[in-house]
Amino acid sequence: MKLHYFPTPEATNTLSTVELRNRFLIGGLFQPGAVIAHYTDLDRMICGAAVPTTAPLALPADKELGSAFFLERREIGILNVGTAPGIVRVGGTAHPLAALDCLYIGLGEHDVSFERAAPDATSSPQFYFVSTPAHAKHPTTLARRADVSATPIGDVTKANRRTILKYIHLDGIQSCQLVLGFTEFEPGSLWNTMPPHTHSRRTEIYLYFDLGENIAMHFLGEPQATRHLVVRDREAVLSPAWSVHCGVGTGAYRFVWAMGGDNQIFADMDPAPIATLR
Repeated sequence: MKLHYFPTPEATNTLSTVELRNRFLIGGLFQPGAVIAHYTDLDRMICGAAVPTTAPLALPADKELGSAFFLERREIGILNVGTAPGIVRVGGTAHPLAALDCLYIGLGEHDVSFERAAPDATSSPQFYFVSTPAHAKHPTTLARRADVSATPIGDVTKANRRTILKYIHLDGIQSCQLVLGFTEFEPGSLWNTMPPHTHSRRTEIYLYFDLGENIAMHFLGEPQATRHLVVRDREAVLSPAWSVHCGVGTGAYRFVWAMGGDNQIFADMDPAPIATLR
């Protein structure tokens, strides 16, 4: 499990392109037959991916956790961002996840594994997960893509008409602090989270997916000192509380957003008006 430590806003302004990518961008998450996880100092959030092939894959119990098993003091949200169905097994219970289905697993669940939908399946699901520390147990809950709350926002004339799909939030799946969902776009709209904002009380992780051969230009940093990253399919961007997080694609895409911090209020954000950006 790789550890990520974040620079200050002042230090971020001095980073080269390579250094910026090393600190804020996570690639190579989706490896066949492996679980890849990254531990950050952003509210102790962990993000990772599991791509099961011929054998089940278990959540890791690496020394960086400081616990006997992954969810001893944590909760986790899992979203299948692939096209193939799969199974997440929690204890003795199998939870089938089709494309864009989400499973929440609460504090204290010892045995969690990822599997293909059938042993003889020819393709694998792609499970993306985000975990935050937890102080109380909430029940394991599955949310189907068709059943999730969808909120259209934005303006097609500004190329930012999009739908926010919320899975783990105050009015959906209950958790201690994790908030998770994804955003998709109407044809012709490519800008996400525009106008941008910061979260002084929470931090956030984006995973861009379904980009294909396109790229996303992701903007980060203080509103008056923005930097950018070139992001490709199934790469994640880590966003400290002081940083804006917005971007535009060269073609259609989706992105998963996940937050952890002081509260779970989705609208708790500090606007960064377009006119003030630098």
